[in-house]
Amino acid sequence: MSLYISRVTELATKAAEINDAALSEAAGMMAETVANGGLIHLYGSGHSVLPAQETFPRYGAFIAFHPLTDPRLMWHSVLAAGGVRELLWLERTEGYAEKFLDHQPINPGDTLVVFGHSGTNSSGIDTALYCKKRGVKVIAVNSAANRNKPAKHSSGKNLADCADVAIDTCSPVEDAVVPIDGWSRPVGGSSTVLAMMLMHEMAARTAQNLADRGIELPVFASPTIPGVTLHDTDEAYAEYKKKLIEAQQKHLSFFADRMSGKV
Repeated sequence: MSLYISRVTELATKAAEINDAALSEAAGMMAETVANGGLIHLYGSGHSVLPAQETFPRYGAFIAFHPLTDPRLMWHSVLAAGGVRELLWLERTEGYAEKFLDHQPINPGDTLVVFGHSGTNSSGIDTALYCKKRGVKVIAVNSAANRNKPAKHSSGKNLADCADVAIDTCSPVEDAVVPIDGWSRPVGGSSTVLAMMLMHEMAARTAQNLADRGIELPVFASPTIPGVTLHDTDEAYAEYKKKLIEAQQKHLSFFADRMSGKV
């Protein structure tokens, strides 16, 4: 039997079962946002940014998502500039996320999906609370095993407390799932893989929900498919650009008020 794959597969099957109702609820929220012309924002820091990047843009993705990826909250080296230690400090620092979020096209009626294994880091909680104030529905994807941990945020909340829907990755507290004989600690992180799978499930259910309403969105298709060219991808990007411009236009008055200190 495999050491890692069998364990993650078991956790994924469990996550699919216990989250079934929540996944459908989340997909309904996202479909409603898209049907009304809004965006589905995706946020994570550290390794939790990877599910956001995996969701969009990629082949098989459709133009409804807006990754909120901040380079300062993603590592680009281990110990050099842009390294992990700086990132880990910044994602725990309250008040930073809103400086990044202020200029993002976040509007009432949008949906936010926040990824974070522990659900205790300030950046994710700040982002969820910020978006809630902006009239945005929030979906949290993290491990329920971590939800009873004491809150570190000044709000007294953990990530799931800030969400309209909470999705459980079923990843264990330690994240790693493979015990090694002769080693004191397990290896093989699970949270990122599980979060990606759950997000793809939500995206697929959202697409089906939209299709049931008679709505079809451009999908990025691989040019390895006969008849598909890079021009098809460019056309999808063009439609996506229109969505971003519309979102920025709706966001402009709030941004101006924010910069002037009115809100």
